Amino acid sequence: MTSQPETLVAKNAPLSRWPQLYIPTLYFAQGLPYTLVNLVSAVFFKNLGASNEFIGLTSFLSLPWVLKPLWSPLIDSYGSRRSWVLWMQAGLAILTGLAAAAISTPLALPLALAFFVAMGLASATHDIAMDGYYLDALDQDQQALYTGVRVAAYKMAVLFGTGGLVFFAGVLGEQTSVSMGWAMVFGGTAALLLGLSAFHSWGLPRPLTKKVTPRLGNFVEAFQTYFSQPGILVITLYIVTFRLGDAFMLKMAQPFLLDTPEKGGLAIATKDIGIIYGTYGTASLLIGGVFGGWLVARYGIKKCIFPTALFQNGAILLYWWLSIAKPPLWEVGVVNAIEQFAYGLGTAAYTVFLMRTVRPDSEYKSAHYAIATGLMALGLLLPGAVSGYLQTALGYSNFFLMSFLIAIPGLIIIFFLPASIMDEPEKKS
Repeated sequence: MTSQPETLVAKNAPLSRWPQLYIPTLYFAQGLPYTLVNLVSAVFFKNLGASNEFIGLTSFLSLPWVLKPLWSPLIDSYGSRRSWVLWMQAGLAILTGLAAAAISTPLALPLALAFFVAMGLASATHDIAMDGYYLDALDQDQQALYTGVRVAAYKMAVLFGTGGLVFFAGVLGEQTSVSMGWAMVFGGTAALLLGLSAFHSWGLPRPLTKKVTPRLGNFVEAFQTYFSQPGILVITLYIVTFRLGDAFMLKMAQPFLLDTPEKGGLAIATKDIGIIYGTYGTASLLIGGVFGGWLVARYGIKKCIFPTALFQNGAILLYWWLSIAKPPLWEVGVVNAIEQFAYGLGTAAYTVFLMRTVRPDSEYKSAHYAIATGLMALGLLLPGAVSGYLQTALGYSNFFLMSFLIAIPGLIIIFFLPASIMDEPEKKS
């Protein structure tokens, strides 16, 4: 493992030489609010009786992640990326606590939507600062090496939300009421986010980076320097299209598990969905994410990106099989485990690719990475928004098959990606 150079990190940061400690906690803190807003909300609204069409439209809650490049230059220009990370984590803890209080009121649905919107804005801003901080605090070898850890920690937050939080919401809801169960879950999440903010405030390294002078032209320059790189049209097309299959499938996966057999679903209880995602899924995701990061660090992005992408998108067909076979609960858990492993494997390579679109000498690292992830979010938002209508029209079986077929163009584009991204920097043997 390459140690962090002393010249880049202030010595008074307790965790300066321990990225294996702070990278997982940082990306867990990044993934948790995203999970609440974009994934757990689907189960929450389904429990409140919302339709699949409504749940599909909640994809617009991810709009801040699409638009975040518009304010990303502010993160590079004002304050440090570290301070932005800490303030946003504290703000997200407060917003989550307010959402918990709102759920038990008669205006639970509109208030929850309002707080989800506010949490989305804060979380997207947090992501900008976090990803820029990652590029500041680690050198390029470390960035590749810790990609698997980063992906696994982020996905652990996703599984903690879709698994652990959903499970406890189901159990507590059975003991009290649906709204009270969710209120307690959101309250506990707020306390966890506050604790992570305190830990990071104490221990995060303080990279010594060159600041960008605040000026209006920063916005134009940030976009211009990103979109002027060679092969940008193919790069953009790949970022937007690669996760189209996921965008459709993931939005309807949990409604499919919850829906009754008459509607084509599996009628699995809320707490059992939490167990499926929080046990089989957690272990498989960790293995897939760390293994994917190791593969890319060892063999390079060029050799790994297509086979891992093929495996990831091929796993969508497992949900097509579930919709036809309607197997017992344990087999659903096995299928979910395979899908989570494939997701972790493919996302590790995809994440390294996104980082490669940021030039290492750029003053706009946060802005550039925000543009890349904003394009990715756009590729998820629009398909997700119409997923409920398509699922209702096609039925679950045809819908999941369509989700796989629509992922094929993104696989083909891989062969046209520019060498400037795929070949640099050279990988060590």
